[in-house]
Amino acid sequence: MGSYFDGSQSDLFRPLGGGDEGPGRIRGAGEPGSRPPAGFMDLQSSSFADFLGSHSPRLLPGWTSGPGVPAGDGQALRDLPHATTIVAATCEHGVVLAGDRRATSGSMIAKRDVDKVFRSDEFSAIGYSGTGSLGMDVIRLFQVELEHYEKMEGRSLSLEGKANRLAWMIRGNLAAAMQGFIVVPLFVGYDEDADRGRIFSYDPLGGPYEEHRFYSIGSGSIFARGSLKKLFADDMPVRDAVLASVQALYDAADDDSATGGPDLTRRIFPVIATVTADGFRRLSEAESEDYAEQVIRGRMSEPDGPLAPLRAADNP
Repeated sequence: MGSYFDGSQSDLFRPLGGGDEGPGRIRGAGEPGSRPPAGFMDLQSSSFADFLGSHSPRLLPGWTSGPGVPAGDGQALRDLPHATTIVAATCEHGVVLAGDRRATSGSMIAKRDVDKVFRSDEFSAIGYSGTGSLGMDVIRLFQVELEHYEKMEGRSLSLEGKANRLAWMIRGNLAAAMQGFIVVPLFVGYDEDADRGRIFSYDPLGGPYEEHRFYSIGSGSIFARGSLKKLFADDMPVRDAVLASVQALYDAADDDSATGGPDLTRRIFPVIATVTADGFRRLSEAESEDYAEQVIRGRMSEPDGPLAPLRAADNP
């Protein structure tokens, strides 16, 4: 997608020989009687991905022109940076999405400060695990897809419509997924009609699958989900859901080498976002640091984290 935005691989943005147009300018733009290339405006679709696929399919994430990675070439796949653990938890009138910051290449740490949680539109957010560069392309395309639909139709998609559109895009990556370039997103949003947060998960072939209460994806997901199972409560205040999510990421990092915990020396902390009736909000670095330090202070006396009550309060 980078080549699309800077115009380096699209015929639309190729400068004329000897002209002074630079990359990023449509050929002939601004000239009297100029018009886009033939067929460019014929497809009046509310889907930007459809439009891109019909005009320049090679710019779609996962597009391949040949057989791709030869069978058995697993080392090349392992050496690519991979994003890991993402957690989501519903809360009072909304949902929290959080991700660790580590990317791995095989057994090595490729990057310590990766962002894996993003705004998709005003009332939704998306995180991803899997092949890092391809995941970024999918998210950028999904962001443009939602914005394009709103501009073309004059309204935004419903939350279920957004989830289904993302599933269609993931399914379009099937050829690359079969070669090992897998991207698995976790999509959350605020349902304005139901006044609640919702969570949607996917597999390499698409989806979506609606998850209830909480969910996690990535290499540390089994540990994060086990942690949330003990800490989660229905209709938690936003701040409690954020704290539970950070506790879950800490537990995942405790047992999964590919998940990064809070890094106090480098000041690297989880990326945390909330989606409520007020819209998408990414917590500041200072806020994320505060939650991480709360968890670490508690772990100094209780290394395994807070204990869930063994018996219900009304059943001593």
